[in-house]
Amino acid sequence: MELSNVSRVFNSAIEQIGKVVVGQMELVEGVLVALFSEGSVLIEGPPGLGKTLLVNVLSKTVNCNFNRVQFTPDLMPSDLTGHSIYDMKEQQFRFNKGPVFTNILLTDEINRSPPKTQASLLEVMQERQVTVDGTTHVLDRPFLVIATQNPIEHEGTYPLPEAQVDRFMFKLLVDYPSTADEVDILRHYSGGKDPRHLADFGLESILHAEDVIAIQEAVKQVIVEEKILTYIVDIVSTARDWGSVTVGPSPRAGVNLLIAARTLAACRGRDFVTPDDIKELAPWVLRHRLRLRPEAEIEGSTADETIRQIMDSVEAPKS
Repeated sequence: MELSNVSRVFNSAIEQIGKVVVGQMELVEGVLVALFSEGSVLIEGPPGLGKTLLVNVLSKTVNCNFNRVQFTPDLMPSDLTGHSIYDMKEQQFRFNKGPVFTNILLTDEINRSPPKTQASLLEVMQERQVTVDGTTHVLDRPFLVIATQNPIEHEGTYPLPEAQVDRFMFKLLVDYPSTADEVDILRHYSGGKDPRHLADFGLESILHAEDVIAIQEAVKQVIVEEKILTYIVDIVSTARDWGSVTVGPSPRAGVNLLIAARTLAACRGRDFVTPDDIKELAPWVLRHRLRLRPEAEIEGSTADETIRQIMDSVEAPKS
């Protein structure tokens, strides 16, 4: 795919998703940018705001394999990755693939399962492969993990390990819709359209798996000047040394910021990255990679507010 066509496809995908998902533009754009960047997404927000609906609609817009796993306390690692069983007829072990062998994987309420199960996704998200009984199985491209978690329900949940959180390219937040958007949601129902029956919305599959791969390759042509690379490093290093931060972002944060910025630039119709691309993406990439000091949290500081202060303190390169 030509780089110049990425913006057209991006806008067409947003239009298709917008037939069902009302508002939540940042969430929709973030998921698409992650898909085109070969990254994974952690979505956090109260229940009932359309997190799962968005992924279902995305799976209709992009015609590729889609699996959903509801994380529960009794979910085992083999329930995700698969397991070997003995075939009596063939007199040998045969590997039964788990739901991770797909293109788009929705892990619903990922923090409902214990750390052992969560850790089974570490290799999947980083290396795009699964190792079972000493044998490595490579996943097909494209591959995207979209995980949801609820911030207000803490009972019966397990915090995600830092190693896994760091493997998410973005953490996107979902908030309650505006009054106008909520009226539009009700208008769907009053007009006889129920999001539980997506066939009612006339969705079209405008992308196939090979198209997504072509876009992932095309965005690599986006130009990133040396001053942008320095700007990214300055942001990450400043975040590590920030007074209210106890644990700062890893080098993976800078890498993800660079990769996502190239994709965002292409989606905006440009073949070069600007400082504004970095500023727009910084909260998505950094908010789950900062751990604030307890005293800062007591005073009301948040990760997003800290990121804003960090961005204000780092001088952006001049064009």
